[in-house]
Amino acid sequence: MVDGFVGELVGTATLMLFGTGVNANATLTKSKGQGSDWTVITSAWGFAVMFGVLVAVSLGGPGHLNPAVTIGMAISANDFSHVGPYSLAQLLGAMVGSGLAWAAYYPHWAETEDQAAKLGIFSTSPAIRNIPANFVSEVIGTLALLFVIVAIGSGAVAMPAYLSPFIVALLVWGVGLSLGGSTGYAINPARDLGPRIMHAILPIPGKGSSDWSYATVPVLGPIVGGAIGAMIAMALGMI
Repeated sequence: MVDGFVGELVGTATLMLFGTGVNANATLTKSKGQGSDWTVITSAWGFAVMFGVLVAVSLGGPGHLNPAVTIGMAISANDFSHVGPYSLAQLLGAMVGSGLAWAAYYPHWAETEDQAAKLGIFSTSPAIRNIPANFVSEVIGTLALLFVIVAIGSGAVAMPAYLSPFIVALLVWGVGLSLGGSTGYAINPARDLGPRIMHAILPIPGKGSSDWSYATVPVLGPIVGGAIGAMIAMALGMI
């Protein structure tokens, strides 16, 4: 359990360092990557997942990096003993990783005036604010994520285990490219909540609101979607 906790914490911190790092690079004023497009951002998030999984597994964790994945796997195994510890580790890791990204771009926050852009580096926001529709979007994105993760791990797929992190990275990249345009594809409660907390507590010049009224969507939507994805996979005999 201790190794799993440490692995999930450090792996999620790695994920979020690279993930919020590319958001900062593409957004902050006078960053060399300012103005980078959606392809750059989704690609880097895919890399971030791969790096995070590799780090987590090397430290003894399962490489979930995501409470929605942890819950989905718990449903499929009917074993919920790891849900609390792993989810806490993932939340703390997300806070650490986004905090490191903030520090890496420290001089740029004062140069950036757009409050919404600053928040968007840490957490997701919808392109069109419609809470029910935004919630459904997060459910669908995470459902797809869990469903394909189960397929990747099923015995029916003849694939060496060491390739799994790379395939999952491609999966997250694909989710971002295909389904991420409506809400910014949190698909991970820790990925949104941890950095949103950091946005609220860090001394970011002119940061504005952390938009807590929206936070339930990227937290609860992925949990519901992950559970549904796992249950569909079970119903189809994939687990």
